[in-house]
Amino acid sequence: MKLQLVATCLFGLEKLLGEEIDALGLVRLDTMDGRVTFEGTLADVARANIGLRCAEHVFIKLGSFPATSFTELFDGVKSLPWEEWVGKNDAFPVKGHAIKSKLYSVPDCQSIVKKAVVQRLSEHYGIKWFAESGVKYQIEFFIFKDVATLMIDTSGIPLHKRGYRPAAGPAPLRETLAAALALTARPREDVLFWDPMCGSGTIAIEAALILANRAPGLGRSFAAEAFPQIPAPLWQDARDAAEAAIRRDSQYEVYASDIDEDILDVVYENALRAGVEEHMSIFQADVRKLEKPEGRRGTIVCNPPYGERLMTPAEAESLYRDMGRAFANLSPWQIYIITSHPQFERCYGQRADKIRKLYNGLIPCNLYQYFKPRDKK
Repeated sequence: MKLQLVATCLFGLEKLLGEEIDALGLVRLDTMDGRVTFEGTLADVARANIGLRCAEHVFIKLGSFPATSFTELFDGVKSLPWEEWVGKNDAFPVKGHAIKSKLYSVPDCQSIVKKAVVQRLSEHYGIKWFAESGVKYQIEFFIFKDVATLMIDTSGIPLHKRGYRPAAGPAPLRETLAAALALTARPREDVLFWDPMCGSGTIAIEAALILANRAPGLGRSFAAEAFPQIPAPLWQDARDAAEAAIRRDSQYEVYASDIDEDILDVVYENALRAGVEEHMSIFQADVRKLEKPEGRRGTIVCNPPYGERLMTPAEAESLYRDMGRAFANLSPWQIYIITSHPQFERCYGQRADKIRKLYNGLIPCNLYQYFKPRDKK
């Protein structure tokens, strides 16, 4: 059974997400801001949910159509085969977004979509009232430039919630963004990966998961596991394949350090839940006084305070100046730093070799990437 699937992501992660979809052997159909559409089967619903590191949700796409009026929206939704998925006792709540479209009121669109689905199912099942007490099929609409796309969410809880981090610090980095930072830095077994401002350890743990080739979704469940259309053996097959792909003999090493000694127990517990604690060195250290391990190649990836939720802008600027001096001593290591501060390069004391635009939640950020050796200051 061929399906169109949609994987959503944070803005800026589309390229990495597309590469992940390619790596699963699946065919991309379309890419736009925050989402990649691709072709797959029921088995691929399980594989994508378990294996994609940069995706927030995986949806089954039922169809797209022009919708410049509520009538067009109603008729378009009603024309889709909802009965192939939603049973007469199942729940089918509706939510969605409308962007750059004549239909801009989300509550009104929500109501129209719900009414259209009810009418379609009512005509199919011959009933007027739906108890909605069975399996939950979360319907999601996305109206962009007057084209409506209707989907069913297969993930449930967002995919960035891997299950290893029940608690986080005051300014947590989403796991999907942490994975993207690690992927951008191209972690390798013979290169030390170090987050010297690790907080709850998310970047370091995601890097360790990548180095171990451990699928991010192995420790959690998904909404579509309750869908009778997707047989349980498909989920078990996907988990078995993911387990078999883990590199259990790898000798990689990841450092996670932070100036706050109290957070380090949390980092260890998170790493333990993620199954990567054996390969992680977790310790207290001041980022302003880092010392390069003798004879090691390394990569630094970190998410320092931006001067918004943590530190004042002046404190963040002072920290960046200190980081610039400290990281010069690590040359020729590669350095990756994400921040929203507009004057980061000036404070750090060096122009980046490459800058990538990303979003930390709703905060627009830049990932400053340093590849070339630099002189000590």
